[in-house]
Amino acid sequence: MTYPPPRLRENILLAPYTTLGLGGPARYFLDPQTVEEIASALRWARQEGLSVHLLGGGSNTIFADAGFPGLVLHIALRGLSCREEGGHIYVTAAAGEVWDDLVRHCVERGWAGLECLSGIPGQVGAAPIQNIGAYGQEVAAALHALTALDRASSQEVRFAGAECRFAYRQSRFKGADRGRYLITTVTFRLLPGGRPAVRYAELQRYLEQTSPGAGPPALGEVRAAVLALRRRKSMVVDPADPHSRSVGSFFLNPVLSPEAVDHLEARWLQGGGSGPLQRFSAAEGVKVPAAWLVEQAGFPRGYRRGGAGISAHHCLALVNYDGTTRELLALAREVREGVRARFGIWLEMEPEVVGAA
Repeated sequence: MTYPPPRLRENILLAPYTTLGLGGPARYFLDPQTVEEIASALRWARQEGLSVHLLGGGSNTIFADAGFPGLVLHIALRGLSCREEGGHIYVTAAAGEVWDDLVRHCVERGWAGLECLSGIPGQVGAAPIQNIGAYGQEVAAALHALTALDRASSQEVRFAGAECRFAYRQSRFKGADRGRYLITTVTFRLLPGGRPAVRYAELQRYLEQTSPGAGPPALGEVRAAVLALRRRKSMVVDPADPHSRSVGSFFLNPVLSPEAVDHLEARWLQGGGSGPLQRFSAAEGVKVPAAWLVEQAGFPRGYRRGGAGISAHHCLALVNYDGTTRELLALAREVREGVRARFGIWLEMEPEVVGAA
């Protein structure tokens, strides 16, 4: 017999635990602070026949208005350690650490490898699942290894970075092993005194404009630039900014073959489009900016439907303007159907929808 976790709570409203500010109550809610507490809670949930949802920073989650009828585990594992070896710094962070706090910690110490990922909301444990990336940098490039709890056996397993099967916004934890593991720690391999990654054109232009004629930027300058660019787009969570009540980018950039892109461009021009189809090269093929597709399909910045809308600052952010999950998902469906009608592409949503919407 497994007994309920001692700190278990009931009927906890989920909206405050998400960046969208949406979602009804969880039947049961626990913020486990140790791996043992997580394993015990999972055993109890199996015994009770309860569904379990793992919640980090709530920046990639959309809860139903009715809430979640099972157990929500709000991961609260904490801890940070560092070691130096072979000219690199290995930083190990517990899954419940705030992602941007980790990035700031590393940048302030001159450790290169995560600086362009500044300002991304959420927790460390969620970062590898979808291989978060921004401004020309991805978690996969710096991730050395991680540990995860096998939810069925309650055993901890270690995965080297190469074993995580990273791709664009993808990993084994989001694909073949979805729902099997719970990430507990992540170790990053960073370069002390390393130069920042400045590969993204928008970031390069910003740095040139703000520091004309200056030499190579420092890590802190790149972090500040990334945060400034994100704030322009309301992509930094800020209670004073109503446009930041979102999950960030709502749709993934479609990755197509060169032949598919040529067909897409022909369809664009035949439909009366002017100018070239926007695209950029990627390791997996050719990416077409989802924001461009959304806007060209007739959904400009500031588009509203009831209590949900497209951000006034970025076409990829769907914002909660004191609405409901139902309204937000209806807007998402309208946008997806509009893009499919115009371009023949069904956009993939980035956030996870939890519960019956």
